[in-house]
Amino acid sequence: MLTAAHHFHLVPNCSLSPRGARLFFIAVCVPTFGIAGAATVLGFWPILPFAGAEIALLGWALYTNMQRRFEHENIDVSETQVVIEYSRGETKRFVFPRHWARVKIRRPKSPLQRSQLVIESHGRSCEVGEFLSEEERQRLAAELRRLIGGTNQSPALPDDGSPEQFSRGHR
Repeated sequence: MLTAAHHFHLVPNCSLSPRGARLFFIAVCVPTFGIAGAATVLGFWPILPFAGAEIALLGWALYTNMQRRFEHENIDVSETQVVIEYSRGETKRFVFPRHWARVKIRRPKSPLQRSQLVIESHGRSCEVGEFLSEEERQRLAAELRRLIGGTNQSPALPDDGSPEQFSRGHR
């Protein structure tokens, strides 16, 4: 197996810790069920199921958000290939020949959508940096273009090591 000349490790910025999520959930549950319980005692019982549905939806949203902590992407650029590994529930791996790979930013179709950073070759493509901000996506695209080059190009890889500006967040 070839060793990567340049490695990018991308993780989403998950600033909410599991403990913070639990405390937030409790801080919302107590007053919500307190008010719903008081309303139920006063005879307004239909409020209780709606409060339960609201809390269940909040719990689902927090759980889904907390699962993002386990997502990550690795991009390895070597002399001969570009390897992309990402984990979003399951681990997937894409390998592109560096000589034929292209880095593209696909513009959004509407102002409400975000751009997509794509590495493609031979009819296959892989989106990377989905959770990056627009500015970070542009910087990553520029760095990958510098390392990969255009189609039918293979510029010499610099010996300056891995850029760390694309590592995000803490686990």
